[in-house]
Amino acid sequence: MEFPFELRVCAWAEREWHRFAEHDAFFVARQLGLQRRRWDTVVVEADPTKLDARAAFGERALDSDLRFLVEHAPREWAYYRDCLPDPGYPWRYVREHIHRAAARDALEKRRNGNRIEIRRTNFYPEWVERVVAIENKPDLDASAARALADQMERDVALGLADEVWVATREAGERALLAEMPVEAGVLAFDDEMRADVAWRPTTLSPGEPGTHIESRADDGCEFDYRSPGWKRDRRYRIAERAYERGWRSYADTMRPDCRYFDLRAAEHDFVPYCHAKGREVTAAECSGSCGEFSPEPPAWRTKGWPIEGGPGQTVKRVLADQRRRRRPAAEKIKWEEDEK
Repeated sequence: MEFPFELRVCAWAEREWHRFAEHDAFFVARQLGLQRRRWDTVVVEADPTKLDARAAFGERALDSDLRFLVEHAPREWAYYRDCLPDPGYPWRYVREHIHRAAARDALEKRRNGNRIEIRRTNFYPEWVERVVAIENKPDLDASAARALADQMERDVALGLADEVWVATREAGERALLAEMPVEAGVLAFDDEMRADVAWRPTTLSPGEPGTHIESRADDGCEFDYRSPGWKRDRRYRIAERAYERGWRSYADTMRPDCRYFDLRAAEHDFVPYCHAKGREVTAAECSGSCGEFSPEPPAWRTKGWPIEGGPGQTVKRVLADQRRRRRPAAEKIKWEEDEK
């Protein structure tokens, strides 16, 4: 199944990506991307010092509206309409975002008469260095490889990621090498999830305009161009969500409170396992609508479990703690660029 393979690729990347990155400041997430395109695995590489500075804004993602504020908020108190550039939408919505940002301590606000003034609490740095996308396809034949190649060509043309890869089993390596665009890398995994680089990717150009292919037909295709600014905004959207979620957030959409749910050790980490089905399960299978679903007994939540909440809540906490350890401590770190 693709889901267990995807979790194994994420765990492998978390342990082994330092061999591909310039330094160890990186983290892994899954199922992120654009509205019509989601990547199975995403690796975000960051500047170590600036990643520490990003931690000052907390563990939760900063959406585009909040990033607009923290990137432009001044050092000293100023009326928000005087210090912020035109947002491209009515200013009353900016006021709402200011209140949200202040509630998260992302900036400070105060009233001066009828005016709302703001100032920044920390500098929001350009912390993202590279975004790497990995498509996970464990079982591929030539026909499936051709269908995947079309999507990979779109990824290459847009150039939103710095690199695009396809991860597969060794058996599918030949089909991929024959069909994939030469810019896409290929990772071939054996049965023990040891990876071999079958083809190295070309570094793309996220800082340059990209070609967004809308549709294709035999007589041509519809496309438009996306600016470097558009691409930067989307890259930071993905990076911020990756920073918050990591790849172990699958428990949030599964039912670890079921008596049959378990985590089992796999090659590089743990994967969800169902004792009722006797195998690993996907997020779609492990839900309240499953015919085998049976809530954990109330006694499990009060006896034999020193951590309040029972096994299901313990699973979520363990995964959340592992996710948190991949990020720098979310403490208040004052950091300024020399030229600011």
